[in-house]
Amino acid sequence: MTTDQNTTMAAYLARSERIRGCLVGGAVGDSLGWPVEFQRLEAILAAHGEDGVTELPRSTGGDRLAEVTDDTQMTLFTAEALLWTGGRLSEVRAAAHAAYQRWLRTQRLPGPEGEQTAGLLGEPWLYASRAPGNACMSGLRDHPELPEVVELGRVGVVNSNSKGCGTVMRSAPFGLVGVGPEEAFRLSAEAAQLTHGHPTGYVAAGAFAALVDRLVSGEEPSAAVAETIKQAASAPLGAGTETVEALERAVRWAAEGNADFETVERVGLGWIAEECLAIAVHCLLAAPADPRRALTLSVTHSGDSDSTGAVCGNLLGAAYGLSALPQDWAAGVEGVPTLLRSADLLGALRLA
Repeated sequence: MTTDQNTTMAAYLARSERIRGCLVGGAVGDSLGWPVEFQRLEAILAAHGEDGVTELPRSTGGDRLAEVTDDTQMTLFTAEALLWTGGRLSEVRAAAHAAYQRWLRTQRLPGPEGEQTAGLLGEPWLYASRAPGNACMSGLRDHPELPEVVELGRVGVVNSNSKGCGTVMRSAPFGLVGVGPEEAFRLSAEAAQLTHGHPTGYVAAGAFAALVDRLVSGEEPSAAVAETIKQAASAPLGAGTETVEALERAVRWAAEGNADFETVERVGLGWIAEECLAIAVHCLLAAPADPRRALTLSVTHSGDSDSTGAVCGNLLGAAYGLSALPQDWAAGVEGVPTLLRSADLLGALRLA
């Protein structure tokens, strides 16, 4: 094997490791934060101690694996949408809508039923409804047909006032298929409009996918974040303003060395898209050499802990790879075989 071939193989392995880490890391953060979602910081610290959430919860089921929520579920259906396009970029948005309609089915039924069990619909563990986002549910329920897409910066037609974090938490796969940050941004933002019409909601989703693209391509995290902030700032009609402001706060306070729970709450609570992304970025940068601490920071707050944990886990895995994640946590989450299989298929996909 030539030197060039060795270099190419090393790059492929590094990228595949990051893609795997991104999906598994998201599930880890999701499951870590899910039990404390809706709890106040004071109550979390009283129950878990001054170090915050440091133990992966175990379900009461037979397999004792930690549960994931709609964050991981919808991420997997996003991945399936991309895979089912067969690599055709022009079909991504329609495929995402169809995939999210399939996810909606899992929130209504107790398990696989009838003949409609292809792909993820055939996996019983995904049929679990764990506080799914209202805008995701209503947007899909009220728009069973593919809704119109609007130009970036315009108000979308579905849930036009909503900028909930449901746009961000499901969008990592758009950054895993090697289309580059500009195209990852567009694909993610347009798919986000399927459920959320507020420009900040879908711009934050676009920024997240672009950041994931940069990280899995090997960019250093702080540089990747800086480039993503510039990209969001260029969104038409000032649509990126709120996302840029939230990310700049996150970066500034991380640079000051404030890796504590109170600072995370100053960044935000994660219910809205730009704050969810900002918390994840803050934790990525505030604890750069300690993914376990970064994940703990990302979920130990008074807000949407499973979503901020999921997005932080996506970023950590994309930046440092599967092997850098806490291995006891990565082995203790439900659905890991499906996540790894999806990651490997995404890594092999070529969109055009």
